[in-house]
Amino acid sequence: MHPLQPGKLPAEMLAHLLERYGMADERLIVGPGIGEDAAAIDMGNCVLVAKTDPITFATDRIGWYAVNVNANDVATMGARPRWFLATVLMPEKKAGLEMADSIFNDITSACRSLGAVCCGGHIEITAGLERVLVCGQMLGEVAHDRLLNKSDIRPGMTILLAKPIGIEATSIIARERTAEVTERFGSDFTERARDFLFDPGISVVAPALAAASVEGVAAMHDPTEGGVATGLHELAEAGGVGIMVNTSAILIHDETARLCEMFGVNPLGVISSGALLIAAADDAADGVRRAVEAHGADCAAIARTTERAGEVIDQHGVKLPRFDSDEISKAL
Repeated sequence: MHPLQPGKLPAEMLAHLLERYGMADERLIVGPGIGEDAAAIDMGNCVLVAKTDPITFATDRIGWYAVNVNANDVATMGARPRWFLATVLMPEKKAGLEMADSIFNDITSACRSLGAVCCGGHIEITAGLERVLVCGQMLGEVAHDRLLNKSDIRPGMTILLAKPIGIEATSIIARERTAEVTERFGSDFTERARDFLFDPGISVVAPALAAASVEGVAAMHDPTEGGVATGLHELAEAGGVGIMVNTSAILIHDETARLCEMFGVNPLGVISSGALLIAAADDAADGVRRAVEAHGADCAAIARTTERAGEVIDQHGVKLPRFDSDEISKAL
């Protein structure tokens, strides 16, 4: 048996494990599944949305990444992020007060920017690690009638993309490969790309909550590891639909395109926190676009859902690739 490559567990393996070990609970509204961003639990007067995700590519500003990546997935279900927990594992030969203070500062700053609080967690110095790892968990609340569920996606819907793809990847590459990027494009370009973490930023909480307020929005999805192409596959699988994508309509910043070209990275498969996929009824699409743009984010219709469940193709009928191993690994 060949060892697995770094990245997400292949979808067919995950499906097998979930089928074999899945557990039912009468209060579990949305449980584990391919393409599901978070769990939804019936709390009586509201729905609790829970998400956990690690940060494994970035090392610089890792606490900021951890909070925002988890908050994004909570917001895709229409919930407002409220409570954050973190498990921080610091490498034994590099750990110190400066590292811990930096992580705590980033977590606190990110939580404050979202109106959330860090309510607990765990921190330790761990043997055998080469770099720091942070695994976050975000909890949020939403009213029962405002919960977004991918099972509500139907054929004939419009899929919109809010904010361009590759924002997270742009910042990570510029931060982790600073010398090479500066040599190629200059210091101004590098600083601008590094700052993508904050501007345009990896958070989609504001546009997601704005879109969720529009009647006719069925579901949203946050394309992270594997990029927008994998995110579209996950959305199709979770919704039980097919998707036809107009790849020429996909939003991308020039900085992202240039870095992807430099490192031989396919931008459709690169980690893309900061972008948001929105499935909406056709007559709601314009309202979604206006709501998202009112929060300063670009938004464009890029695809339509079809009846061919699981089929994700481009405008030429060519199957869109799925990236279980994120393309950013080529640059790191």
